[in-house]
Amino acid sequence: MNLSSHPLVIVIFSVVVLVMLLLDLGVFNRKSHVITNKEAVIWSIVWISLSMIFSLFVLSQTNMEKFAQFQSAYWIEKALSVDNLFVFILVFGYFNVPKEVHHKVLFWGIIGALFMRALFIFSGVELINLTYLPDFELYGKVLKINVLLLVFGFFLIYAGIKSALVDDDDDDEKDFNKSPGAKLVHRFFKVSDNFDGDRFFTIKNGIKLATPLLVVVGVIEFTDLLFAVDSIPAIFAVAPDDPLILYTSNIFAILGLRSLYFLLANFIHMFSKLKYGLAVILSFIGVKMVISPIFHIDSLVSLSIVFGVLVLALIWSILTPEKESLS
Repeated sequence: MNLSSHPLVIVIFSVVVLVMLLLDLGVFNRKSHVITNKEAVIWSIVWISLSMIFSLFVLSQTNMEKFAQFQSAYWIEKALSVDNLFVFILVFGYFNVPKEVHHKVLFWGIIGALFMRALFIFSGVELINLTYLPDFELYGKVLKINVLLLVFGFFLIYAGIKSALVDDDDDDEKDFNKSPGAKLVHRFFKVSDNFDGDRFFTIKNGIKLATPLLVVVGVIEFTDLLFAVDSIPAIFAVAPDDPLILYTSNIFAILGLRSLYFLLANFIHMFSKLKYGLAVILSFIGVKMVISPIFHIDSLVSLSIVFGVLVLALIWSILTPEKESLS
């Protein structure tokens, strides 16, 4: 039973997302301003609450398995997106983006993500359906092996190990002007040297120019595209045959990223060990994919493991903060 067989769920999801985006852009953040910790906390609570309420609605319309799938995919995406936010902080710092326009850049970055995630998820599910090998029997058990999920599984194990070993200083030295997103903007527009408030375009000597803010949006969009390569295969382990479960949970997770970003930027030292937790989560999901034809790990068990690892990583970070954050 897929979520697509429940049209009311689709309608409710679409209305909630559309109304919240309109309120965000047209009412609460109509004028660019620096987001305070209080605002970030309030909006974080709002988005997480909406996500949890929607998951309960999914439960009322389907069953506990679908509820667990939604929750698992939501928290996996939420956890893996934190890595993305670390890079956003570096991008804003590299381009010296004024704090009062951070929200606008993230808003349009997330709008782009809505469409990219839809393309990845729905096309990914179709590809998965096309890559099942013929069933065969091994030691009296019928095995259904999917080539794409197997590839994703080994890739996630590799990505998890790599993310645990990577040096954080490598990102600090990146030249984001060389990002394909930045190059794309420079290819189609002549870019001015200075920001013009929160505008993406400005007029200088009678010539219309793109501002560096549009370049930053291009970099943010490309960065999200790269991180989707990790996060989208990860959630396919949860519900490979139900794209709507994956999409709705994914969108609710990324819609709350902006408020989470502002908290993260101010308390970055509290997340210093989170990368190790994310590495464990990625590797666990990869192992789950690889062994799924032989041994199925229940969605509720997966949810407990993902949530437990995330909490332990946060506790470890708080108990052992980075030295530089204490100075």
